Amino acid sequence: MISVLVVDDDFRAAQVHAGFVAGLRGFAVAGLAHTAAQARAMAAGLRPALVLLDVYLPDESGLTLLPDLDADVIMATAAADPGAVRAALRGGALHYLIKPFTAAALGERLAAYARYRDALGGEAEVSQAALDGAVRALYAPLRGQPPPPKGQSPVTARLVGPALRRADAPRSAAEVADQVGVSRATAQRYLAALAQAGRVVVTLRYGATGRPEHQYSWSPR
Repeated sequence: MISVLVVDDDFRAAQVHAGFVAGLRGFAVAGLAHTAAQARAMAAGLRPALVLLDVYLPDESGLTLLPDLDADVIMATAAADPGAVRAALRGGALHYLIKPFTAAALGERLAAYARYRDALGGEAEVSQAALDGAVRALYAPLRGQPPPPKGQSPVTARLVGPALRRADAPRSAAEVADQVGVSRATAQRYLAALAQAGRVVVTLRYGATGRPEHQYSWSPR
C-alpha cells in the first residue's frame, strides 16, 4: 500500500481528498494535517510515501514546507498563479492539481504515481531506459482512467453508467436498480462513486411529504 498524508487547512477539503485517496486500490491514508507544523511532525513520524500538499496553510506556505518533507509530493491547492506553480515544480512537486478537482483527476495522478514507483522499484542500478520509462509512467498516462474504487465490480459499473447515460430524464437510485437488476443500496453506491468522479450530476426531488429524493443524471461534460 502507498501511504498518503493529506495536508490542507480546510478540514472539509482534507476529508474529501482523503476520501478520494481511500477509495483507490493500492493507497491508504496515513493521516490528515491542517498546519505546516502538523505536517512536519506527521511526515517525520508516519513517513508517508506521498504527501498531498496545499499552498495555503495558516502558519507557513506549503511552498516553503515542500523541500522539508522527506516524501514525494503532489500539490493539491487553490493557488493558481504561475509563480506558485513554478515554485512548486522547482521545489520538487511531481504534479500540481488546482482545486476544485474531481476524484477522477486525482485518481489519474495517483495511478500514474503508482506506475512510476513500480518502474523504479527494483534494487539494481537504474538504466537510462528504465528511468525514461518511469518518467513516461509519471506523466504520459494522465489521459487514462483512474483505478476502480474499492469493492466495485467492473461488470456492475458497466451496467449502471450506461443505464443512466441512456435515460431521458433524471433517475433515482431505486429506478436505476430496477432497470439493471441490482439492489437499491448497490445502485446508490455506484451512483455516488460516479458523482464523486464528476460523471453524474446529483439533484433533489421534493415530494409532498417526507425527505427529498436524490436524482441522478449523466453529466454532459
